[in-house]
Amino acid sequence: MRGMTSQFLGLVGVALAVTFAAPLSYADPPQRTDPWPGLVQDIFNNRTMDDGTGVISIEMPSRAEDAAIVPVTLRTTLPSGDTRHVKSITLVIDENPAPMAAKFKLGEAAGVSEISTRVRVNNYTMVHAVAELDDGKLLMVKTYVKASGGCSAPAAKTADEASKRLGQMRFRQFAKSTDAPASGAREAQLMIGHPNNSGLQMDQVTHLYVPALFINELRIWQGDKLVLAMEGGISISEDPNIRFSYISNGAQQFRVEAKDTDGRVFKGEWPAESSAM
Repeated sequence: MRGMTSQFLGLVGVALAVTFAAPLSYADPPQRTDPWPGLVQDIFNNRTMDDGTGVISIEMPSRAEDAAIVPVTLRTTLPSGDTRHVKSITLVIDENPAPMAAKFKLGEAAGVSEISTRVRVNNYTMVHAVAELDDGKLLMVKTYVKASGGCSAPAAKTADEASKRLGQMRFRQFAKSTDAPASGAREAQLMIGHPNNSGLQMDQVTHLYVPALFINELRIWQGDKLVLAMEGGISISEDPNIRFSYISNGAQQFRVEAKDTDGRVFKGEWPAESSAM
């Protein structure tokens, strides 16, 4: 018995020696896969992108106050003497369920250099803005945003309130504060009453998911010339609100046409105010 006890104690001593000789091992937390390379393939067909710093910028709060209405501003500035123009800007929220938030097409002679809107952000995420120039070159910038739950946040308005305002539009025009009126530079703001349901929100009464319903096409003309078009997704916030800069072309009228995923078409017309303030 004494021999067995000595043998047992010896084995315990060896085990303890091994345990304390080596640090405790814990499983490493799983590393999150960066979704951006896959998004480059899916959205941009793996096209080469260059650093867009100095040509395009993206402005968002680093920590969102409300993940369902996060402000974002996109700006473009081509170097003096550069005769190219920006054809489109694609906004990608990497960790959102549908990452491509919007693709903005810019009218060739519209002079759009700034676009602001509000988006839903579902997780802590990198956000990319990709500008395509008319020579086919892609330029990319990115920023990091801390937010959570924006795509599933309940709507601010009830279904009845939203239905009463469905498709209602407001259009405002302003003189661009950084330019003299003679330059023709202006700003305008379009607001559309629409729930822009993401499909991830739950009805607080029935506890059923509200079907996705959102503005997926938008076009704004100055006279017969396109100023701005948008291909939208579920990441654009409730009651879409878009503010943009443009160059007045002397046309007498603005026209807007929007379509949603149920096939509804909403239209509006407003006189162009050349001296808008």
